[in-house]
Amino acid sequence: MARKKKQVITTKAKKKRAVARATLYYPGTGKLRINGYVIDAYAQNKYVRMIIEEPLLLAGDLAKKVDIDVNVQGGGFMGQAVAVRGAIAKGLVQVDEDLKDTYLQYDRTLLVDDVRRVEPKKPLGRKARAKKQTSYR
Repeated sequence: MARKKKQVITTKAKKKRAVARATLYYPGTGKLRINGYVIDAYAQNKYVRMIIEEPLLLAGDLAKKVDIDVNVQGGGFMGQAVAVRGAIAKGLVQVDEDLKDTYLQYDRTLLVDDVRRVEPKKPLGRKARAKKQTSYR
């Protein structure tokens, strides 16, 4: 009896400085690991956990048939959460093409990376656009 070979899918998503690389193993048992941790250990904040799990909830039964390993680096915890969410969604779309319309109707940022970045600071200012106030008297 020949064993069915697992399909391996790799995807990448970005948000600000955060870069998430996801590896999906299909078929699987529904495990989700982020930087080697189970999601409950990685995201203790319920809101962050909810953001990460959004594509899995929209996928329905498919989420229980896929193992997901995500490696995320850079940025803050919120940027990392959005990057992880995007990488998971892109991988699930490669497994099941029908999810693409569902994700696009729900939230376009699941499949399309946010290209906005922090503008660099300029001379004579505290931030990118703020300047020193001049006194005329």
